Amino acid sequence: MEADPRRRKARCLDDLRRKILTQVLEPGAYLDETDLAESYGISRPPLRELLRQLAGEGYVLLHENRGAQVAPMTHKTLRNFFVAAPMIYGAVTRLAAEHAKPAQIARLKEAQSAFRTAIREGDAADRALMNERFHSIIGEMADNEYLTPSLRRLLIDHARIGMTFHSPRKAAVIEGQAVAADHHDRFIELIEAGDAEAAADLALAHWELARSEFERFITPESIRLPLGRAPEPQDRPEAP
Repeated sequence: MEADPRRRKARCLDDLRRKILTQVLEPGAYLDETDLAESYGISRPPLRELLRQLAGEGYVLLHENRGAQVAPMTHKTLRNFFVAAPMIYGAVTRLAAEHAKPAQIARLKEAQSAFRTAIREGDAADRALMNERFHSIIGEMADNEYLTPSLRRLLIDHARIGMTFHSPRKAAVIEGQAVAADHHDRFIELIEAGDAEAAADLALAHWELARSEFERFITPESIRLPLGRAPEPQDRPEAP
């Protein structure tokens, strides 16, 4: 265990974010402060400080007398997610192309490399986390205090929805991941070139790719069972 209390707090914060994004901690679950404090080797006061930070970022809700709850995903939140996503992604990406700094572009390229590695290795959790990191960096580039909180909340549920419906054995999923990775490469090119209009258009196309994948899992094709051949009309016995 780290001797430095600051490192223990940082490890706790990063680990809780990761567990929420990958649904190790399920939406709506309540967190036991005693267990968390013991697990991460920190006392209750700094733990509560971290939980307040996570609440501010949209990862948890704080309830009086009940403690911290992993942000739920209800029918209402999912509907609002699908309504808001294209607007927020488009606006953020447009601003990113206008304001990106070279150091941020370098970090975006590193995140994309890690994203492709996760896809290649079939690691669903790392794929979701690296995708979240990639788009979080684009949010940093946008540098807009009004859009940043909305993007952060959007990315939390995007990762969790992706973990729910991810199925690496399906050809359509593999193809979709390849297209998403190519989109990321194109994002980097357009942001680096400062092409805000094209970057915003790509953000909408990228969202449509994700939306279609989610929709495919929500409304799968019916399972066809071998129930036998229905008798032809001429085969049916006549009524007495």
